[in-house]
Amino acid sequence: MKSDKKERILNATEQLMCVMPDRDISVNLIAKKAGIGKGSVYYYFESKEEILYAVIERCYKKAIHEYFGGIQSEASALEKIKVLFQSMIKNEFHDNQKNLIRTLHLHESMLLHNQMKLVAIQELSPILEGLLRQGEKEGMIHSETPKESAEMIVVRCGMAPIRILHG
Repeated sequence: MKSDKKERILNATEQLMCVMPDRDISVNLIAKKAGIGKGSVYYYFESKEEILYAVIERCYKKAIHEYFGGIQSEASALEKIKVLFQSMIKNEFHDNQKNLIRTLHLHESMLLHNQMKLVAIQELSPILEGLLRQGEKEGMIHSETPKESAEMIVVRCGMAPIRILHG
């Protein structure tokens, strides 16, 4: 039952983040949207920012989970990279009304934008590094520093490689 309330908080917050700037979201509003008391919100999270960060992290983890479900172990590194980015598109860009990442860009929240990049680095870079190493073994990719290359792709390009590989 405890995790149900936590999920309700995260779901309510995600819905709010898609329709209003984070500065207009309050713990009271989150509690009301989730149908629970404000004290319950603070039982699970110390602050509004912690809730917002948890929503961003959940968004990336969901896409990554889908990626691992849709990947074939015998696929080439390039095919796996394509599936990884398509997974991100499906989860982040599937519905304009619920497009959390695009919404964060529109509201120009630097704190949330930076948190989004941090989560992307933490979650995507190790996977991409592994794929770059696989690509090297296959002779399809060359990188002298796969870890740094993966981080650079995630940091520098942001969502751009996702759009390129999707088309």
